[in-house]
Amino acid sequence: MWNRIRVSAPGRLCLFGEHQDFLRLSVIAQAIDLDITIEAVPQAGGRITLDLPDICQRDEFSAVTGREYRHDRDYLPSVVRVLQREGYELPGLAGTVRGTIPINSGTSSSSALVVAWTALLMTAATGEAPDGATVAKLAHRAEVLEFNEPGGMMDHYTSALGGLLYIDCAEPIRVEPLPAKLEGFVLGDSLVRKPTTATLLKTRVAVRAAVETLTREYPDFDLRATQWAEIAELAERLPVEQLKPLQAQFINRDLCQEARRMLSAETEWNPARLGEMLLEHQAQLRDWVEVSHPRLDDLIEAAVEAGALGGKLNGSGGGGAMFAYAPGRQEEVKAAIDHAGGRGIIVSPRAGVRVEIE
Repeated sequence: MWNRIRVSAPGRLCLFGEHQDFLRLSVIAQAIDLDITIEAVPQAGGRITLDLPDICQRDEFSAVTGREYRHDRDYLPSVVRVLQREGYELPGLAGTVRGTIPINSGTSSSSALVVAWTALLMTAATGEAPDGATVAKLAHRAEVLEFNEPGGMMDHYTSALGGLLYIDCAEPIRVEPLPAKLEGFVLGDSLVRKPTTATLLKTRVAVRAAVETLTREYPDFDLRATQWAEIAELAERLPVEQLKPLQAQFINRDLCQEARRMLSAETEWNPARLGEMLLEHQAQLRDWVEVSHPRLDDLIEAAVEAGALGGKLNGSGGGGAMFAYAPGRQEEVKAAIDHAGGRGIIVSPRAGVRVEIE
């Protein structure tokens, strides 16, 4: 029997592969030291009570029957429902949720919440800290599949496993820790809230429509492997709203693979080139996928002028956050982001979900 459980799950930066995990392509992501923490104690009566003081909310429902969803993305009961389907018998508990991740900023506050809550309930049910990959799989089910949303698996695996990861989002998912030690990141919250689901859905619908059209004309087409030169002539017949994001997926796909080679043991990595690649990725997201925002563009420009090697938007876009890669210039870049109207936060890498049991 446990007396207290404390779980923390980190947010993340998506370095490469933005808007690609839900297309079953690959991503490179870094867990960072902004997190969601949940602390809980046992509670009699089979009730789950959660206080969320950061957003001035409180929730309570049965640990046995849960409750009906009150709205889309109602994650606290969705985790309970998913775990119950898996056969977990959940005890009553009272907990408090706190966080340091900017909300709705593209830094995975919701996924970190779901990962932390999943890990805590699994621990409460078994008395043991769960396996990170299992937490990620169930958290993705509770956040994305349960509500038929367009998101991918990057956020959940990065939060649960931590570190710098190359994630191949094909089925089955494959996760490869990368050995490079990356420091010098500065997160920049634009303070412009973003329409996450609509933005992701727009990209997914456009690219999948393009893929369906190309596959009819070119049966060997494979978004993961086909080279642009093989289908360039066919692609020119697509509507511009499909052609632009499709071509960006090819460029960003190849940037992700170059970054994987750079950040693995296969080659010595080059910080200046890494910064250039981040800016190339951002250019595709801004000009071809069209998911950036003028405030994000301004913050990235200010960061580079202050000495950052590169940077890009972080998350679905349309607002939210960006980050800059600025080894040795973090303080100057943070100040530049603040001066440009954002909120700069110097961040560092961290491990994945942490579970403490008393």
